[in-house]
Amino acid sequence: MAKSGGLAVDLASAFDASPNPYVLLTPDLRIAGVNQAYLDVTHTTREGLIGQPLFSAFDSGPGDEAPENVRQVRESLERARDTRQRDHLALVRFSIPVRLQDGREVFEDRYWSATHTPVLDERGGVVFLLQHTTDITELQRLRQQSRRTGAVTALDSILGGAVLVRAEQVQEANRRLETERNRLLEMFMQAPGFVCVLTGPDHVFQMHNPAYAQLIGHRDITGKPVREALPEIVNQGYAEFLDSVYATGEPHEGRASQLQLQRTPGAPLETLYLNFVYQPIRDSAGAIAGIFVQGHDVTESVRAAERQKLMIDELNHRVKNTLATVQSIAMQTARSHADPRTFAEGFQARLLALSHTHDLLTRSHWEGAGLGSILEHETEAHGAHRVSVAGPPVPLPPAAALSFGMIFHELATNAAKYGALSVPGGRIMVDWALANQANPRLELTWREIDGPGVIQPERKGFGSRLIERNVRHDLAGDVKLDYAADGFVATFSIPLDREQAT
Repeated sequence: MAKSGGLAVDLASAFDASPNPYVLLTPDLRIAGVNQAYLDVTHTTREGLIGQPLFSAFDSGPGDEAPENVRQVRESLERARDTRQRDHLALVRFSIPVRLQDGREVFEDRYWSATHTPVLDERGGVVFLLQHTTDITELQRLRQQSRRTGAVTALDSILGGAVLVRAEQVQEANRRLETERNRLLEMFMQAPGFVCVLTGPDHVFQMHNPAYAQLIGHRDITGKPVREALPEIVNQGYAEFLDSVYATGEPHEGRASQLQLQRTPGAPLETLYLNFVYQPIRDSAGAIAGIFVQGHDVTESVRAAERQKLMIDELNHRVKNTLATVQSIAMQTARSHADPRTFAEGFQARLLALSHTHDLLTRSHWEGAGLGSILEHETEAHGAHRVSVAGPPVPLPPAAALSFGMIFHELATNAAKYGALSVPGGRIMVDWALANQANPRLELTWREIDGPGVIQPERKGFGSRLIERNVRHDLAGDVKLDYAADGFVATFSIPLDREQAT
């Protein structure tokens, strides 16, 4: 209620009594109220309209132009609602249903001029939209008739046609600008990289695309300064980069820059790597108004490059170690074989043993190999039925796998030359177990049975030296070679964690 001249004026009654057509809409464009003038001009009833979606009650009919007519009115209403500013439609064609005397309902083309005004609450939120429409159908028809008769200029001046023409031109220009704006906004939102717009010296988030939302864990950041919206970046230099760009107008570019972000509420910070650009945005006067942020998450690329470098470094290390092993094999084999032919045979056999273990490691992408698989590879040429194995699965890292490959090759070679595998009935039994769970050790025994009598060698051969060298230097373990008369026995005690053992 309002007081005027001592008389109480019922605003609802004044609204209904106005000769100008009005309709009151909710923010979701449902009809909340209409006045009598609106009912008269649309040939409708209040009961049939209240609560209805506006464009269900009025859809501009079945014509081809109907969707475009509806779009113009809807966009004007949405602009008024979203910007909280009054929006005008100088001229819009919108058909309304009219019931004829014979009861048939037809759609009649009408021309309207409309003003859409947002009604705000005390906090500035939109609670209603007020649509004021003026039926200018007769005026538009007179203008069209004047064009057909050639009396355009005089009649247009009398009827305000020039004003309407200019209004139509402005409206069409605004429509084109709005279409272009929507196209640019769509490109902005669908950009494959992350994009956002910051405004003012505090870098307030004005808008951002879905890729940026995904980057920061879909936080509610619109309308917040960057230091409040993303507090974890404050001590990482990025806020200072924004300050510098805003102060100097010079863009800033980052390449594979490391950033700690909290991508899930309550979760620990994650390390990301970003390529990005901070580009200053200038207003019409040339002053800096904000910053445009654009970039890409290159975390996977950076990590892939790091993995590749690590693999190359590891490959170089392995090649050097392999060459050193080959060099050692060549030197030791040469000392034990004066004859070039026997040297070539021994050297080639040991290189093949090294190659077999490399094949096993390649299959596992050099992550390691199982003890049982290595033993099987180095003894299968002598017949699987002659070598009995028993023990639990023991995965070995690459370096230990190579050492065990050489050890088993030497043991099998010596057994084939001098031991149990040199006679038809000889056999080998290999068993192992894991001891000391706190500091696991592999306890392995190689035992030859039913072979020829064993004679203690007068001096250590290359095979014995290679075995001892691999066990003590490469595996940090212990080995005992027992040349018992009833069969050769080799006993090994190897720590599975070489670094802890050393």
